[in-house]
Amino acid sequence: MLIAITTVPDLAEAGSLAEKIVNEKLAACVQILPPMMSVYVWDGAVRRESEHLLLIKTLDDRFEAVRDFILANHSYETPEVIAVKAENLSEGYLAWITDCLTRKEAS
Repeated sequence: MLIAITTVPDLAEAGSLAEKIVNEKLAACVQILPPMMSVYVWDGAVRRESEHLLLIKTLDDRFEAVRDFILANHSYETPEVIAVKAENLSEGYLAWITDCLTRKEAS
């Protein structure tokens, strides 16, 4: 399992992107954190912006699809897409994520 991370400028984009990611079965869960302040360099200047952080819970083999989806659907010119491998997690939680992302839907 891994946690992919991205930031977005507002709650509307956070909700929309999170819902699309889950609906596409790219992640079992996306958590949207409250606004935070990001300080960063862009176009040679230090910027301060309010952003929301998304924690995207997925499987290792879905990272490329998650990354590509974010790059194609994000409002930023260069969105942050980082993944952190989850090394210590409960077996039940891993089983739930695996089931959510690999279960075939009844037709």
